[in-house]
Amino acid sequence: MLKIFDPFRNITFLSVLLRMVITFICGTLIGLERSLKNRPAGFRTHILVCIGAATASVTGHYLFLNMHMPADPSRLGAQVITGLGFIGAGTIIISKKQTVKGLTTAAGLWASGIAGLAIGAGFYEGGIITTIFILLIETLLSNVGHSISKFPNFRIILHYSKKEALDHVMRLCKDYGLAIADLQVTGTSHEDISVYSAYLFLRSHSIIDRDELLEKIHTVSGVFSVDTL
Repeated sequence: MLKIFDPFRNITFLSVLLRMVITFICGTLIGLERSLKNRPAGFRTHILVCIGAATASVTGHYLFLNMHMPADPSRLGAQVITGLGFIGAGTIIISKKQTVKGLTTAAGLWASGIAGLAIGAGFYEGGIITTIFILLIETLLSNVGHSISKFPNFRIILHYSKKEALDHVMRLCKDYGLAIADLQVTGTSHEDISVYSAYLFLRSHSIIDRDELLEKIHTVSGVFSVDTL
């Protein structure tokens, strides 16, 4: 531990002020990075999360150490960790392409709250080091994450007349190593002929030839047409 922080481990006015200042700085640094990338939670949100978590941590220790109340000083912090999950969930969205966005921001909010708890408890070193690592992960490692090749997901729309045709198509997709993440089927009647439409969202785990797959699906008995969306 750094001895420079030893005089501020106890709950005093100066130590509380120092904890709030450090928490404010840490929340600002993390939040600015998110704001510059136009993420749902900006620097004000991160500051409030850090300050709120630090205050809860300080309050728990104050009740236990100064007020001598028979309370668990970590209980308030535990509730903060649970509450941060609800806040982070609000930053997670699912786009029209069925891709999840906002997970990094949600995790960053949760981690910044933990850093605030550490600083509020007087563990200055832990909170500062955690903030540094959060910034490194959200800045430097973001480029690494984007450079990792990912197999693309795609959707197909299928029109067919025989119900068993969909089973054959689904089996064909699985033979190509595709996982069916979503399936929606609608049916209409046209000139005494039942016509069905199926929307399949496919996740690929390897490189496949889409044109070849579409050609094979088109040859399935009962399939009118198939195309990607």
